[in-house]
Amino acid sequence: MRARITAMATLLVLALSAGHATAQEVVDRIVAKVESDIILMSDVQALARYQSFLDGKALSDSEILNKLLDQWIVRSEAQIARFPQPSEDDVNRSIERLKRSFSSSEEYEARRLQSGMTDEQIRGFVRAQLYLSNYLDSRFRSVIQVDEKAIEEFYKSRVVPRAESRGQTPPTLDTARDFIQEALVQRAINEQADRWLKESRTRVRIEILLNEKVQ
Repeated sequence: MRARITAMATLLVLALSAGHATAQEVVDRIVAKVESDIILMSDVQALARYQSFLDGKALSDSEILNKLLDQWIVRSEAQIARFPQPSEDDVNRSIERLKRSFSSSEEYEARRLQSGMTDEQIRGFVRAQLYLSNYLDSRFRSVIQVDEKAIEEFYKSRVVPRAESRGQTPPTLDTARDFIQEALVQRAINEQADRWLKESRTRVRIEILLNEKVQ
């Protein structure tokens, strides 16, 4: 199933017959209501599979649901703002970066098979994540300023120790400056987004129906 923040499917029930008796097994269920939309257990499971593909393990159902709720908030505002979807070229570049994050193409393929995901499903998640991250970037980047002191501190505390731990000669501050500045901007965007999401949750009608005991 492709990445979906808002689930508009109805609850599915599988009827099983045995002789004259009929039993029912719920194969999907609503785990949250957000305004007039719903999130299904299948949405949680789909994101959990993608998380397992990325990290080798999945978060708990409640943690995954929290991510879906945050994504719903971001996507809703992005859609209201008519924020454009990423181009196919941007999606392709993101997928290539994702593949390079694995130690080898063999590891990528093994993790994909282990998670039970198809290439098309992965592409759907990458596209959805890129859309949300692009929107957050456009919303917060313009108000972020990085001063020289923060760049120097990041260089001394992060760049130099990391290079030395790998037995490498650290790059000069000037060489690493652009990388450091972007890393600090991204960190600030994440911090701004976290605060905004916490505030937004207080203004959105959310009903949590997830029961961790029901699988």
